[in-house]
Amino acid sequence: MKIGLLQVNPVVGDLTGNAGRIARAARKAQAAGAELCITPELALTGYPPRDLLLSSAFVDKARAVLEELARSLADGPALLAGTAARSPLAQGRPLMNCAAFLAGGRVEALLPKKLLPTYDVFDEDRYFEPGERLGFIDFAGRRLGVTICEDIWNDKAYWRDRRYHEDPVERLVAEGVQAILNLSASPFTLGKQPVREAMLGAAARKYGLPVVYCNQAGGNDDLVFDGRSMALDARGRLAARAAAFSEDVLVMDLEDLEQGRGEGRIAPDDFSEESEAWRALVLGVRDYCAKCGFKGALLGLSGGVDSALTAAVAAEALGPENVLGVLMPSPYSSRGSVEDSLDLARRLGVKTLTIPISDIMEAFERSLAPAFAGLPPDTTEENVQSRIRGNLLMAISNKHRSLLLTTGNKSELAVGYCTIYGDMSGGLAVVSDVPKTMVWRICEWLNARGPEPIPRAIVEKTPSAELRPDQTDQDSLPPYDVLDAILRLRVERHQSVEEIVAAGFDPETVRQVCRLVKIAEFKRRQAAPGIKITDRAFGTGWRMPVASRMEC
Repeated sequence: MKIGLLQVNPVVGDLTGNAGRIARAARKAQAAGAELCITPELALTGYPPRDLLLSSAFVDKARAVLEELARSLADGPALLAGTAARSPLAQGRPLMNCAAFLAGGRVEALLPKKLLPTYDVFDEDRYFEPGERLGFIDFAGRRLGVTICEDIWNDKAYWRDRRYHEDPVERLVAEGVQAILNLSASPFTLGKQPVREAMLGAAARKYGLPVVYCNQAGGNDDLVFDGRSMALDARGRLAARAAAFSEDVLVMDLEDLEQGRGEGRIAPDDFSEESEAWRALVLGVRDYCAKCGFKGALLGLSGGVDSALTAAVAAEALGPENVLGVLMPSPYSSRGSVEDSLDLARRLGVKTLTIPISDIMEAFERSLAPAFAGLPPDTTEENVQSRIRGNLLMAISNKHRSLLLTTGNKSELAVGYCTIYGDMSGGLAVVSDVPKTMVWRICEWLNARGPEPIPRAIVEKTPSAELRPDQTDQDSLPPYDVLDAILRLRVERHQSVEEIVAAGFDPETVRQVCRLVKIAEFKRRQAAPGIKITDRAFGTGWRMPVASRMEC
């Protein structure tokens, strides 16, 4: 029996469109001999549907579209399709996250997810009731265990610290299943795929059963899904893997997986952080624009490495002809920054527009002079420059109906080294989950691949906001290698000041950085959504209070 993994890129809320994507992929798998196909988790609704699930009309439409999908595949392969459906229970939350088993033109069964994650970006307990009964189907002479994403991430033999008491896979094996099928919408983070492969391989070896995993591809809001659907044979060996960061259909023979013979297609891949980050950012920008209805994007070009990387990502994602770089030099902008920005634009093939802001700055100074009388200059005047630029960029964005991309990196956003309503203005924060040191690494990686898209002068330049004479970032921040190391411990590992100091960092520097992280929360609360690539991003998975007095 052949199984087809339908690695589709659904659009959240596009029920009819998603059904069409699933049906087309199923027909493709059928042409390769598949008798049973599997979609990602919630593929019909798109993942994550979030509060669309609170709409009864949306849930009812999902059921109607599901039944139509079943009828359209009456002469095709059987299908396990991820969807949301009403719970049959009299109490509890009204919905189930489930795999709908479609066969013979009918919805034969709804198999609910059992483990509902509520950490990081996940909030499934808000909407769904966990399934009570085990999910398995008897098909083509085999009993097949059906799990959904988190259900397969709780093996006590693999994880030292488990989030749940129950292991659905262990229970399914006790029921005599002959393979484990998993529908997933597992968001991408750097380094996650080797963990997935090791975990699924360990489960396959432990039970002596094939494990088949179908993951979503594409970007939805701040999340990117890297696909890489795969099949592990009964000995735990990787037998097949679909493409990364794109749609794909992968067909495997279940008997070959059971016997541990033969190899399927293993798509070539690159697990280096630079390659993964680049592909995730490109996919995130491409899908955010496409799914929000934007054909083009613009950004401010400062001559710095952050805007350079953002421009390179946008040009790759949208085509250079659809990207506009705006230069807004002030009296403090170096000649090199302007020349470097134009050089970058020529290398990438993007259009440019130059709008000097000196006259606008003078007009602001005259208008604000009465309000500022008797007060010495400080960062207020610097922020005015940034806000002038933000206003110009937003005006161009509105007039041309083009998405404004912000260019601040994770290090800056963490410590508030950014101007609210200034350089934070925009619709998508492309590198907001990329630490400054990684920005440099990705640029070096890009340049090493061929003709250098990023001018050496930009990569080697001392970082500066250029809002006053001879300014550098290190006037007010630790060196970025130190800053990023502290931020990793604070933001991603949740360590206290004392723990970070014990790791060998200067106590005063640690206290300064942790204080900046805390007081910048109000800025992050108002920031544009950013593309998540690390385990802990400043987005839907970051839920810190603005008003607090945390002392550690």
